[in-house]
Amino acid sequence: MKARRLTELALLTAVALIIFVVELQIPNPVPIAGVKLGLANIITVYAMYHYRANEVFLIVVVRILLGSFFSGNIMTLLYSMAGGLLCLAGMLLMKPLLPEKYIWVCSVLGAVLHNIGQTAVACLIAGWGMIVYLPFLLVSGCIAGTFTGICAQLLIWRRIKKPNG
Repeated sequence: MKARRLTELALLTAVALIIFVVELQIPNPVPIAGVKLGLANIITVYAMYHYRANEVFLIVVVRILLGSFFSGNIMTLLYSMAGGLLCLAGMLLMKPLLPEKYIWVCSVLGAVLHNIGQTAVACLIAGWGMIVYLPFLLVSGCIAGTFTGICAQLLIWRRIKKPNG
């Protein structure tokens, strides 16, 4: 991997981590564990359409590992990694079917799969009773995925595609 490409990936990972840490400081308005906007996923969704799959994988894994350390809650590593990798797999499968102008749809799918992955880990750790959270997480995932997808779409349209002038 060339130094320029590695630097770009490191910068994207750093931006995602900064967004993640800032989001940790925002009080959660929904009293359900696991519900959050997931603003760092704006970077993941953007990277899906501008980098190779293995590079996006690196961004996601490093962001989740460092994010778990920065949050001070290593237990979240299991939930986040399962959700993040399932999300990534689903978005990679969906990407060839969706042009970049529908990036927000890919984001919604990713958010829903992230919540399914987290719920699966919760069921394995705490028992199948945790499945009752899934409907709430799926609804919040659709909302959060739409929001982060639109943010990624605006980032691409307004910042990247337009020439400086």
